[in-house]
Amino acid sequence: MKLGDVVNPEATPFGKPLQGVRILALEQMQALPFATQLLSRLGAEVVKVEAPGTGDLGRTARPAMADPEGRAIGATFMRNNLNKRSVVIDLKSLQGLDLVLRLAPHFDVVAENFRAGAAERLGVAYADIAAVHEKVVYLSISGFGRSVPTGTPVSPYDGWPALASMVEAMSGAYEFKRQPGQAPVGSPMGGLGDIVTALFATIGIQAGLRQRDRTGQGQQIDVAMIDAMVAVLDVVPNFWSMGMPMGTPWPGILHGFEAADGWFILQVLRPHQWPDLARAIDRPEWADDPRFATPQGWLDHLDSEIRPAIEHWARTKSKREACAALNAAGLVAGPSQTDAEVVADPHLAGRHMLVEHPRTDGVEQPVLIPGLPIKFADVAEGPESRVPWLGEHTDEILGAELGLDTAALHTLRNDGIIA
Repeated sequence: MKLGDVVNPEATPFGKPLQGVRILALEQMQALPFATQLLSRLGAEVVKVEAPGTGDLGRTARPAMADPEGRAIGATFMRNNLNKRSVVIDLKSLQGLDLVLRLAPHFDVVAENFRAGAAERLGVAYADIAAVHEKVVYLSISGFGRSVPTGTPVSPYDGWPALASMVEAMSGAYEFKRQPGQAPVGSPMGGLGDIVTALFATIGIQAGLRQRDRTGQGQQIDVAMIDAMVAVLDVVPNFWSMGMPMGTPWPGILHGFEAADGWFILQVLRPHQWPDLARAIDRPEWADDPRFATPQGWLDHLDSEIRPAIEHWARTKSKREACAALNAAGLVAGPSQTDAEVVADPHLAGRHMLVEHPRTDGVEQPVLIPGLPIKFADVAEGPESRVPWLGEHTDEILGAELGLDTAALHTLRNDGIIA
């Protein structure tokens, strides 16, 4: 799917679910930008406020491409900022702060993910915005929460900076399958902590808008990254409380097996599945073998008996062929895919799950960005618009929203307030 393409164009007259919702995003990196990009894909209008100079720190990430003026645009920025407009305002100046406070009442949602305490220091915390826009839906994302609604810090980590890898570690993600003697591996799944937080933030914003419509009152929403990760890793506290702490061998088969061209994952955890597996791998006599009467028995004999048998059966099959055969037998298996295999997966092409963002620096291979996983019957998907160049829409937004004329914009630019 390319930028500008439309899927299900016959649904275009119906519009999009969040059409008319306006979001002013004081955002950096990924946790909030992913959320606002998701909302923009659902129809919301997103205006992104960036700092002079480098702008969103995601622009400096690696790998990167060059924009038409030769400035680097990092991968983190590329995959989180489709469909947005960029305005550059110096929030550290009184004039810049005044511009943002004047802009806020024009938007339904104001959202920020500054380092803890920064919004208060800059003068754009909830109390500051609510003073000029009492019906605002205000979202804060931080590592450990903004102490809503009491205002009193409840976390021993209050004030700590946080990136995805930190909250992933603190939620138990890195210990869940760590082998004894091995060090934890940082960021084993990219920015999982960012994406998970973004999804909860998206739910929070939509619920906040619904609550505002019901009550006529604004709403402060607080999403802590560590809370989001613990919610997703629900098995960590839940299993511990039920006597199965991390590191306890999980009875059954949930392991990788090698086929002719790579690995696949097979999950067999229920006793009724065992006869199906035995027949599928040409070991029908195992169905009644007392050694394999329980999931614990499968685990006990995994490396000595079961793995050699499965891999012998799969040695002439591709991993996809092995999975197809196992799934046809009533089991659950899937290939462990490389990055090249993921981007070539026909399922993703059929579901329009890879958006091609053209390069602006002469490189032929377009930048690939995941598409919208939510598919509607009566909502058109796309068109997507490219990421904004730094400050590309500053004059347009300040002119349209605040009525600033060319002379006023010129003065602000010369003073370094906007760019």
